[in-house]
Amino acid sequence: MATKVAVIGATGRMGQLVSRVVEQTDGFTLAAQVDSKGELTEMLGADLVVDVTVPGVTQQVVEFAVAHGINVVVGTSGWSGERIASLERMIDGNLAVGVLIIPNFSVGSVLATSFATMAAKYFESIEIVEAHHAGKVDSPSGTAVRTAELIGQARAELGPVIAPHADQRARGQQVSSVPVHSLRLQGVLAKQDVYFGGTGEVLTISHETVSPNAYEAGIRIALQAGRTATGVTVGLDKLIGL
Repeated sequence: MATKVAVIGATGRMGQLVSRVVEQTDGFTLAAQVDSKGELTEMLGADLVVDVTVPGVTQQVVEFAVAHGINVVVGTSGWSGERIASLERMIDGNLAVGVLIIPNFSVGSVLATSFATMAAKYFESIEIVEAHHAGKVDSPSGTAVRTAELIGQARAELGPVIAPHADQRARGQQVSSVPVHSLRLQGVLAKQDVYFGGTGEVLTISHETVSPNAYEAGIRIALQAGRTATGVTVGLDKLIGL
């Protein structure tokens, strides 16, 4: 029997893409397409919810789905470590429901973040520059936040990165001590550069998404995993063995 999927935020860029991928993937059927301002009750009857709304709505979507025993794949930014911890406490011990939080569905982006985490132990000076299309409402991006948090975890025993003059607004927003600079530009889809400064050298780990097609493989992976997920899982990396 096909898994019935409700897409919340279906009228947005990612919502339209997710809906198309669901329709084209064997074993899944599109049960509901709901606008970010739509009634959450429209997801009832689905086996799996995909949330691609906006930061101000996503928590309500997830909490409603979990309360009704529906698994969720979250592709919306705004899930900080604190918010994720609160979600984990809410569903602790409930093996009947699962939430996958996927800051980025691009396999290439996830690999770049993994490489950055590996490099974090070897450089004291680290900064992130991320660029997205002008219509993206949140900054920093969820991918940049996730990258910075993983860098911070990798450096837990080494301490914070060197970030001089961090009190100046032009120095970006610090996430886990890593300065993050956000660009919102026409003509850009998604790009992230992580700069590592060392004695006599600079390492740059760069990833750019040039077409929304880059997200399709990750969406399919998340759909398959979402069927049987339990608890809270953060990151596509956990689903591809990184």
